Amino acid sequence: MAELTFDKLQGDNFTVAHIGKWADLDRYAFQHPKLPTPHPGKLFLKKELKLTGMEVSLNKLPPGTQMPFYHKHQENEELYLFIKGTGQFQIDSQIVDVREGSVIRVGCNGVRIWRNNSSEDLYFVVIQAKAQSFAGEDISDGIGVEGPVEWPDPEK
Repeated sequence: MAELTFDKLQGDNFTVAHIGKWADLDRYAFQHPKLPTPHPGKLFLKKELKLTGMEVSLNKLPPGTQMPFYHKHQENEELYLFIKGTGQFQIDSQIVDVREGSVIRVGCNGVRIWRNNSSEDLYFVVIQAKAQSFAGEDISDGIGVEGPVEWPDPEK
């Protein structure tokens, strides 16, 4: 697998990363401590983007493959956002078909596993955050900033 490198831009209040095309996501790999070989197509972003309240991973699951074990979490709930492809997700022994546009929240104690039982790649994003930690509702944390909206003129 390729070493973890991609274009990155940082400022005091932001980090931007260009990781490449979804189809090339398998150039990244995650080595799970309980598995003998790296898992290609998984890129965690917490460290790279300096995230402080969540973990995010980008995932590509090839046809005919699956998560190799059931798991649950001690403190974190997860949100799965399916971007492209089809597959199945199992939560507490209930099987759900997933496809582009499917979104699934799984609480800490939800026992989960997923698979790609199709003939094309399955792409999804997983967002992990501490359960019961979000204090606001919708946009209640947002604060308007006074001033006109300005974009630089690309001709100058």
